[in-house]
Amino acid sequence: MGDPWLSIIGMADDSAANLPSASRAALDAADVIFGGPRHLELAGAGARGHPWPIPFSIDPVLVQRGKRVAVLASGDPFWFGAGGSLSAHLDPSDWQVFPAPSTFSIIAGHLGWRLEEITCHGLHAAPFARLRGVLAPGKRLICLVRDGDAPRLLANWLTNQGAGEANLWICERMGGTSQRVRTSTAAAFDLDDVAAPVAVAVQLPMGVGLSRASGLPDDSFAHDGQITKRPVRALTLSALAPKSDELLWDIGAGSGSISVEWCLAGGRAVAFEQHETRVANITQNINDFGIEYRMNVIHGDAGTGLRDQQLPDAVFIGGGGNAALFEQLFELLPKGTRIVANGVTLETESLLAGLHADKGGDLLRIELAQAAPLGRMRGWQSARPVVQWSVTL
Repeated sequence: MGDPWLSIIGMADDSAANLPSASRAALDAADVIFGGPRHLELAGAGARGHPWPIPFSIDPVLVQRGKRVAVLASGDPFWFGAGGSLSAHLDPSDWQVFPAPSTFSIIAGHLGWRLEEITCHGLHAAPFARLRGVLAPGKRLICLVRDGDAPRLLANWLTNQGAGEANLWICERMGGTSQRVRTSTAAAFDLDDVAAPVAVAVQLPMGVGLSRASGLPDDSFAHDGQITKRPVRALTLSALAPKSDELLWDIGAGSGSISVEWCLAGGRAVAFEQHETRVANITQNINDFGIEYRMNVIHGDAGTGLRDQQLPDAVFIGGGGNAALFEQLFELLPKGTRIVANGVTLETESLLAGLHADKGGDLLRIELAQAAPLGRMRGWQSARPVVQWSVTL
């Protein structure tokens, strides 16, 4: 491994005197020490200490190459810590790591929770909506949060999600002599003296969370009526067959509902939409579902912007499909890309029938009817038929 110039040292909320001997030796040998003000104080860094810049950046560490540098982080530096950010810019011979028990491990041990049965979240700079896809009846979460006010804000958010009965454990300065754990429910949260660093453990009540099946209710999304309706969306997502971390192009996205559910299944998506008001709805849906790190929207004609994008694993054409667009896609897309296209007009139906004859795949006609009032009784109200072509190139 050579002679690393950078030591990444995990600390609990305690003094540097309690560090393991190897961590202590690396800290003592450092010419420069980076960390948060609390860590620098605990370590007695003195003139060697440099607090992280605001906004956070690893650049001040990288320019110290050639000196002995130590970075102090909470617990395990490679679990929602600075370790991954630093190592992405370094060779393996540049750094060594001395992890401490993570805050997640300390809290799970305190509460008697099995780590493999919970989910762990770093919400220092992420919106609480990031949790929306993991809310489920009885589920347990541990969330690292930004500051002393964040537990109250998280409690409010959970209450607005229908989880006001969630049990919360507010865990302050875990791992040191000043640690404190207090309990509340989300709806009754009234603590105003929370000390950072802080994490919140959550046990959710019954009856919360999103269905894991494709086809969320239409009113889950902001839309102007231009939305792939729930039953057709379920069939469309089944044909698209999302897999973890795969990329979707959603062309003529409307509300972006297909892309949202693709991302909730673990994928990434780029939504193309020409209409400004629909772009606003898509943006709202991205934010409401907390998937801004998985999905983005491009305002404009997809035909002029496709070549600038990373090639996808799957493409959905929900609106604006024409022969020129398909020819462009056939030219751009690599073998193995999945395409699903829906059409409701006679012209699009004819186009998709021709593509099916030429390229193969599956051609499906979807006809649905829903019970609706008919005078004093009820009858079937038919929706427009949808023709769906799906193919793997």
